[in-house]
Order: sequence, then C-alpha cells, then structure tokens
Amino acid sequence: MEIVGLNRDKKRALCLLTGLLAFFLGLLAVGGVGVYNDSEQYITMHIHREPLYPLYLAAFRAVCGEGYLTAAMAGQGILMAVGITALSEYLARRFGLRLWEELLVAALQLLPHLITRYVSALGIFLENSVMSEALCIPLFTIFVYFLLRMLFEGKVRDTVFALLFAYLLSMTRGQMMTTILLWALLLGIRLILNKRYRSLFICASAVILVFLLRDLTVHVYNYGVTGYFMGNTYGQVNTLTNVIYACDEEDREVFEEGDLEQAFFDSFYRKAMEQKLNHVYAGDSFDERAAYLEANHDILKFDILEAELSAYYFGLGKVDYYEQSSMSDEMAGKMIKKLLPACFGQWLYDYILLCRGGFVRSIAVVHPLINFAALFLYLLSAGLALWLVFVKKRFQAAVVMGTALLFIVANVCATSITIMCLSRYMIYGFSLFYIALYLSVREACADKLLWKKSGNYEAEG
Repeated sequence: MEIVGLNRDKKRALCLLTGLLAFFLGLLAVGGVGVYNDSEQYITMHIHREPLYPLYLAAFRAVCGEGYLTAAMAGQGILMAVGITALSEYLARRFGLRLWEELLVAALQLLPHLITRYVSALGIFLENSVMSEALCIPLFTIFVYFLLRMLFEGKVRDTVFALLFAYLLSMTRGQMMTTILLWALLLGIRLILNKRYRSLFICASAVILVFLLRDLTVHVYNYGVTGYFMGNTYGQVNTLTNVIYACDEEDREVFEEGDLEQAFFDSFYRKAMEQKLNHVYAGDSFDERAAYLEANHDILKFDILEAELSAYYFGLGKVDYYEQSSMSDEMAGKMIKKLLPACFGQWLYDYILLCRGGFVRSIAVVHPLINFAALFLYLLSAGLALWLVFVKKRFQAAVVMGTALLFIVANVCATSITIMCLSRYMIYGFSLFYIALYLSVREACADKLLWKKSGNYEAEG
C-alpha cells in the first residue's frame, strides 16, 4: 500500500523500523522478561551500580506499576529498533547503499543480540533482560550515529548530541566513559585537520566538564538513594582482585610490619593459595592462563576479598552497608598503590592476556582457530583503512573503520584493568567493526565495480 507524503528513503526507513519493532517486541512476547543474578541490584538501586539503568527501571515502575518490567523491556526493544534504523538509514544515504546493503547493515546490528543468546555462555537475549547492557547497546548505537555525523558533517548539533549520549553511556556502565574520550580524540583530530586549533580548548573543557558532571550526578543520585553523598563503590575491590592474583608471598614486604594492610594481604594470599586462586596454578599456554584467570576472578573477589573486608568492617560495630562498602573500597585503593609496583610484571602479563581475549571477543568467539582469524581480520581492516587513505585518497569508510578500531581498543583496555572481558562487555564494537569492514571492502572495489558497469571490463578482458 502506498504511504502518502513520504519519499523513497523515508518509506525504506519506516519499513525497516516496522520490521525491527516486530522482531524485538515479538521476541519479548515469546520469551518474556529475563531476570538474572545482577538484575536485583539494578531494581534495588544498589550502590555498586551506575545510576541511569536503575532510574530507567524506576521510571517505568512509577508509571506502570506491577507490570513495569515488561514495559521497560519493550522500551529497550523500541529504543534499539530506533537506533538501528537511524544508523542504517544514515549510512545508506552517506555511502549510497542499495536496499539489500542497508538491510545487511541492519542485520549486522542484530548479530550481537543473537550471539549473546545462542553463542555466548550467558545464553540470554539482551533486549529482554534486566541488565544495563540492554540499555547500553541502543544508547551506543545512537551515540555512533551522532558521532559519525559529527565526523562527516561537522555540525554543532551532532557534536553536542554525540557528547550527550557519551555522558548517558558513562552513566549506564562505568567502562563506557571511554566514549567520552573517544569523542574528544576524534573531534580533536577533526579540528586539527581543519586547522581550528583554538577550538581544541573548547573540546578539552567540554570533556573536563562532562567528567565533573558525571561525578556530581553519581554523588547526588547516591545521596538521594542512600543518604550518603558518595560515588559508586567496589571498583577498587575489582581492580585489587587481579593485583592479588598476580602477587607472590614476598610482596607482603611493601607494607609496614604488623599494619592492617599487611594483615589483609596475608589473609588474602593464604586463602588464595589454599584455593589455588593464584597465577602459579594457571598452566603454561596463553589460552590456559587466560581461561584460568577468567574462571577464578569472581571466586577470588567474592569469596575472599569481599568476604574478608566486609567481615572486618562490620565487626567494628555501628557500621552500615554503605559505610562498610566505602571503607572496603578505600582500603583496596591503598593496597593497590603499594602492591602494584611490586607485582607489576606479572600483573601486566595477565592484563595482556585479558586484553587478548577481549580483542577476540569484540569481533568473534574465543577458540584456538578463531583467534588467528580474528588477528587476520584486525590486520586486514587496519591495512585496508590505511590503503584507502594513503593510496586511494578515499576517507569515508576509513573513518568508520578507524572509529570502530579506536573504540574496541579503548573498551578492551579499560575493561581489562578491573575485570575479565566477557562477551557482554565486549559486544558493543562487534557490529560497528563488521559494518566498517564491509564499507571498506566496498570502497576498495569501487573502481572495479564502476569499470565493470561502464562496459570496459568486457572490452579489456
């Protein structure tokens, strides 16, 4: 049926949006709401969690009442459908994609949801799940949409909206603070290339203000929820876990004899060795050592570090959960500063192993054979982007690929500092990478395709 008043591009976008809404809402109708181990922390506005997703759930709870989770999941699906449509339609216009190519770009953005459901060990459909990733992925898609518009068109509106969505992402998951830095880096490069050096000060000031705003927002939110004007806790305990994992017994000497920090270290180390939660038990190969750390990180963190710290501070009396959590994080920070220089070599080795797994999971699944394929794809994509820029003097696809690779590097390196790189933490760059790879190959073949269309292919053949 003819849709009156809409041009061809808008009709395509509307049809794509309708299909995506049917896909996400249909799966919600069939599969229902997914509630998992972490879900309760978002629902109860736990101090460990960033504010935006708990507030998102609270808003639906206030409006919809008892059935709010179903409504919130539907909201996630609708936002994801809008994000995919916006990005697909923009890339189709920017690169002159045909209908099947636009559908391919949209399909590539559905893959992360299918991978986490059918390939990942987690086995969940994200957009139907009470998890911050379910809000983070559509926000990231919209962020990429505005970021690419900023890079290609340079409009102030797109620049502001890209930074706004980077801020929202950082309020959804801490690791996504990297999007603020990515925004600053890419905008800075654009300003330098356009010789707008004075605007670099505005860019730097905006980044500082957004980080300050984020910190203030978290403190105000936690004050409203807990009565304490404080940031999110537990990040330092997360980081200390991998530091303790990398330690040897002699590292206790960095602390003063008999002080509380040394007592904690002795207890952590002894129990870690008893339960074989130390690097010396990890095996010989890269794959074995990486898998061992990933398998034991949470055990070491929850069963030893958190249990010991909680027991001690609660034992002081008149200490509530928020005070205990804050004091535990403060102690973990003090221990990291002293321990990390002593075990830095082993910690760095383990960190590189975690990054290695993160880079693979960003575009594939970890497997001895697939690992080499992932390395090949990275080398191919980087080489192709450089060839397009320096040989063919074509920049559009290279810009998309550069954005994808920079985000993956930032996301992997930031996540590996505090925790292992599980698929659901790495999934954000997956679609963008393969979209960029397709666009790069398409642009690299543009001359041959035009040559073939002109009839010269047969004449010269």
